[in-house]
Amino acid sequence: MPHGWDNFLIMAGTAAATLVGLLFVAVTVGTGFSASRIVHGTRGFLTPTLVHLGSVLFQTLALLVPWPSAWPIGIILGLGGLMGLAYQTNVVVTRHKVGLALPRWQDWLPYVGLPALGSASVIVGAVGLIARKSFAPYVIAGAMALSLFAGIYGAWDLTLWMIKNRDKS
Repeated sequence: MPHGWDNFLIMAGTAAATLVGLLFVAVTVGTGFSASRIVHGTRGFLTPTLVHLGSVLFQTLALLVPWPSAWPIGIILGLGGLMGLAYQTNVVVTRHKVGLALPRWQDWLPYVGLPALGSASVIVGAVGLIARKSFAPYVIAGAMALSLFAGIYGAWDLTLWMIKNRDKS
């Protein structure tokens, strides 16, 4: 990344790492649920949220490395973006299989739209880094913000799901 992005990357990485830690606290609080409820909640909310936040943490760590050229980080981010799109497809299929389909169109934006747009943006930013385009850092920063927002939304829904289902175990 060009000079001047260190503060943004450190803040994004810190936010992602902190939110991952808070998710572990939330899951610890919810250990009293029945096993089947935990499996559905994990597949529906926790794992995708951890992946979104973990991807931001990974991207920030990878971008803070002083690479000798833009090629290694461009390839790493590009492959990460492709994996993110593949994972997002898997999440949608898995949610349908376990009965956690998104009934309202408003839920598709934070659960499918933001993560998919974030992964696609990482790919565009990676290509831009390799091609030394000035837009690349902005696209990558936007992708990280989208993934953070998707993670925050997922964490919020996980919390609401745990509150709603705590008395049904």
